[in-house]
Amino acid sequence: MSKTRMEAFSDAMFAIIMTIMVLELKVPHGVELAALSALLPVFLSYVLSFIYLGIYWNNHHHLLSVTHQVSGGILWANLHLLFWLSLIPFVSGWMGENRFAPVPTALYGVILLFAACAYLLLQREILVREGRDSILAVAVGKDWKGRVSPLLYALGIALAFLRPWIAGVVYVSGALMWLVPDRRIERKVAHGHT
Repeated sequence: MSKTRMEAFSDAMFAIIMTIMVLELKVPHGVELAALSALLPVFLSYVLSFIYLGIYWNNHHHLLSVTHQVSGGILWANLHLLFWLSLIPFVSGWMGENRFAPVPTALYGVILLFAACAYLLLQREILVREGRDSILAVAVGKDWKGRVSPLLYALGIALAFLRPWIAGVVYVSGALMWLVPDRRIERKVAHGHT
């Protein structure tokens, strides 16, 4: 089965999710700069979520760039990932609107955790299909970022009930870890690994 339709559908979903998030930003009623200060928590949660979605979109693109064929398992794993990512606008808005209160901040971490696990599942399904000697298998290797991320999110969930701002720092740290470009797949493709 060709991967083209899955890529197109996934790209459309990413665009829709990001659009929904920006539409949730409400225009302040005042005309002074002080009117914007009330929106700061919502804006900060939007920025963090936009960065996370950008990271997922970028990594999803790289993952599919070395995938030759998709199977039913890959399609379902991809939908599973998109499901969790589609909940980001909801938890992002809830967390921001409630000024990073414990429960919304913890639920934000739960969605990040499930999205990370869903991405690992999609990656595993592609690895099964492509094989142990594939570009992806060689590029991913031990995948320390993929294994550390769920642990960070689990830590953030627990910390949200003690100190929500520390949970926020943990979530930002996870995003920063992934913002450092991961060029493993690009390097393997550039060196002609087959």
